[in-house]
Amino acid sequence: MSQIADRYRKLAASFTARVDAVRDDRWSNPSPCEGWTAVDIVRHMTETAGIFYSLVGRELPPIPSVDDDPKGAWAATRNAIQRALDDPAFAGLPYEGQLGHATFEVGVDKFLSGDLLLHTWDLARATGLDERLDPDEVSNVLSMLTPMDEVMRAPGAFGPKVEAPDGADEQTQLLAFAGRRV
Repeated sequence: MSQIADRYRKLAASFTARVDAVRDDRWSNPSPCEGWTAVDIVRHMTETAGIFYSLVGRELPPIPSVDDDPKGAWAATRNAIQRALDDPAFAGLPYEGQLGHATFEVGVDKFLSGDLLLHTWDLARATGLDERLDPDEVSNVLSMLTPMDEVMRAPGAFGPKVEAPDGADEQTQLLAFAGRRV
């Protein structure tokens, strides 16, 4: 297994722990992502996974409805991405994206893994769960996203940065960079 597959597994486990802990009455709670609820975060993660499958000419296997079964939809999506990353032939499938030539696993690492980390916090914030993120992953995602600042501010991506307080820890800096108010 590749480091990318292992990294995704770790980040997905953290997101999954939050998804599994959401009480049924909290799926409609507003999230830090403007206009989204907690269930919309799961919807976004499943839809984005489908995009990466389509970039390499494949379809995401059938998943349960996010509205009817957000936990099942996420589990099926997570498993599909993990199986693809654990298969070297699938992981190495090439595509041309907005940032040029890449492979499925590189795209997942650059986009889905960072999304998992940030949306783990979003889901936790929306539903009253543990908001702590893995400090090593926070550092990794912040260093990966910082050079893509302009691209990230395109419509449909991240909103404007917010000012992190003086002396803020790295998690707070990452969240502020991604437009979250802590």
